[in-house]
Amino acid sequence: MINTIDGMIEAAKHEPNSVVSVAAAHDVAVIEAVVKAKREDIVTPILVGHKDGIRNLLEDMGEDSDDYEIIPAGDEKDCAAKAVEVCSQGRADMLMKGIVNTADLLRAVLKREANLRTDRRISHCMFYEMPAVDRMLVMTDGAVNTFPDLDTKVHILENAAMCLQALGYPSIIAACICGAEQINPKVRDTVEADLLSKMTDKWEPYNMTVFGPAALDLAVSEDACRHKHYTAPGGGRADILFVPDYQVGNGIGKSATLFGGARNAGIILGAKVPIILVSRSDNAFAKHASIALGSVLSRRMNIF
Repeated sequence: MINTIDGMIEAAKHEPNSVVSVAAAHDVAVIEAVVKAKREDIVTPILVGHKDGIRNLLEDMGEDSDDYEIIPAGDEKDCAAKAVEVCSQGRADMLMKGIVNTADLLRAVLKREANLRTDRRISHCMFYEMPAVDRMLVMTDGAVNTFPDLDTKVHILENAAMCLQALGYPSIIAACICGAEQINPKVRDTVEADLLSKMTDKWEPYNMTVFGPAALDLAVSEDACRHKHYTAPGGGRADILFVPDYQVGNGIGKSATLFGGARNAGIILGAKVPIILVSRSDNAFAKHASIALGSVLSRRMNIF
């Protein structure tokens, strides 16, 4: 079972080399991450973006830029379109967001002519390790689906479950995060959290327990569950933090990184290739770890 970020990186080193198409690669942290992954024989990169800028960054790292395929591109939309085209042609196993807007990248992915759609919803999973929690947590979805309806929430949870299955989790616990654990008919997300927790037939193929509504402390702290007399199966031991909307997810994620010292890795699921995506402000380690995660999933996850 791969249940640490370091474990993702080590596992990627033992998988067959993957090809990654990088949209807008002209960024220091992006190039640092890509070069490190290439040196470890995790990936062969195809770099899309400002050619001279990419060459200069590679040379600054002691790399021979002639060893890299570089596809010249202009603005963010052009970078996204050309990087997606590489995947559409079957030349890359995964796509990576460089210094490009997420919306521009996903618009290019979802164009019918790109042929990267599946019958699943696109969703984002962010993996976090932090000193305050004794295990890796997966948060979904704080980046793609803004205010999902119940059907979309089912897809988001299934994508996350498939991802953890591919990483070898024998069983999975998911918590539906809300402001409190009480079901309030006036708060739609608490009602839908309760409905999701009762879809046991849906979660059985993943050996996944879903509980909620649950406040964040009840998702990750067994002590909090004891103090509040919260007895839902899996309480305090969640692997997946399922957030009701992207604002909650973005807030939790940024807090984990900025205030909690979290290490992270991020991936978009539901397309024919995994899409490596963390914040443009994330450091080279997060981008490198995400490349490793994408490489592992491109070999192990059947959704694509």
